[in-house]
Amino acid sequence: MAHSSQRRSAMLLSSLVAVSLGVAACGSSDDGGDGADAGASGDAKTKIDCAPYEAFGDIKGKTVTVYTSITAPEDEPHIKSYQPFIDCTGAEIKYEGSKEFEAQLPVRVKGGNAPDIAYLPQPGLLKTMVATGKVIEAPPEVVANVDKNMPDWKEYGTVDGKFYGAALGANVKSFVWYSPAAFEEKGYEIPKTWDDLLALSEKIAADDPDSKPWCAGIESGDATGWPTTDWVEDVMLRTAGPEVYDKWTNHEIPFNDPAVATALAEVGKILKNDKFVNGGQGDVKTIASTSFQDAGLPILDNGGCYMHRQASFYAANWPEGTKVAEDGDVWAFYLPAKDETSKPVLGGGEFVAAFADRPEVKAFQTYLSSVEWANERATSCGTGGCVTANKNADPELLKNPVDKLSAEILTDESATFRFDASDLMPGAVGSGTFWKGMTNWITGQDDKATLDYIENSWPKS
Repeated sequence: MAHSSQRRSAMLLSSLVAVSLGVAACGSSDDGGDGADAGASGDAKTKIDCAPYEAFGDIKGKTVTVYTSITAPEDEPHIKSYQPFIDCTGAEIKYEGSKEFEAQLPVRVKGGNAPDIAYLPQPGLLKTMVATGKVIEAPPEVVANVDKNMPDWKEYGTVDGKFYGAALGANVKSFVWYSPAAFEEKGYEIPKTWDDLLALSEKIAADDPDSKPWCAGIESGDATGWPTTDWVEDVMLRTAGPEVYDKWTNHEIPFNDPAVATALAEVGKILKNDKFVNGGQGDVKTIASTSFQDAGLPILDNGGCYMHRQASFYAANWPEGTKVAEDGDVWAFYLPAKDETSKPVLGGGEFVAAFADRPEVKAFQTYLSSVEWANERATSCGTGGCVTANKNADPELLKNPVDKLSAEILTDESATFRFDASDLMPGAVGSGTFWKGMTNWITGQDDKATLDYIENSWPKS
């Protein structure tokens, strides 16, 4: 779901950025050719082929507003990736990222102040927005791009048989972050199974009384609680299997089904165990008040904690200068399954929804669903969290090792991929009672009361 931010005061505020024309538009380069001189990274001038943008027509001077949950520092690669579109069309993209996105978007839409485009991190939220009657069906050009570049993700952007939103970014959530140096120093091995992971947690707790095996944090503004839903989903895939997971997601079994109760109890073995959490932060209850951005940082503090379960996009959250690599300051291993014969993978992503159908909005939608954008996104991003759903993008352009690892996992034929369940559930549950219920669970509510509360909130129709 939500996205990571660097530990800085700016992350407490919405980031409002106007991406304006910085370089001559298509056809106005010094040599008079059909390209523009620009550097998507801002540090070099390269020739942009503007031919693909001619189909958009004359939209010079037009503005497209974008509203999203993606804030600093993750917003920077997004903003950079728009540059070829800006340079070649002469349009302006006005970007606004907010930590209160999920709560504020419905308010803005209802109040007649909808953005031109929103990046929706939950298909369930897309369904909620479509129900307002304000979301515009994707134009034929976007549909063609999706059919060609990301057909497996098309169903997530479809509501009642109509296609609205192309997938944007993609992420792998089944990761555990750790310090290779700390593991090597203590002689710890990467666990191969879930039981190995629990055994390793016990060993760390016994070996190092000054630290904890795990660090965790679920505070995220209006989205507080979402990291715990990811824990439940990842474990549900491992204890119940993908078929039962699908039934749970679609409410074909109740939220308080025994299979869900088993998964929650398994998560509790870690997150509600005083011996295991919350390294560098406090006791179990501090998980609720620790921001998810800050939660993993004690890994860097000589073993303040040893492990942190968080998605691939957390790579962008480490402080500047942190080496993210197998031999670096931090790295990530796959959250193991119950046994080594299966490889369930939990993932997520954003979807592009339009609330206007002006030519410049359609043009930008089309650009975001293209291979050109996916490759530009990879080229302009070195911080991590830059994998897209576009299967025709060039994986060699990805710079961050975790992004490369994520792309490998997403294309691994032996892996069983499932989209984040809470993101597929009705918005009132997936980004409402599930978040709130899990927050209450962390602060002391028991398993049964938590699951019953969420089940009773499920929309009746």
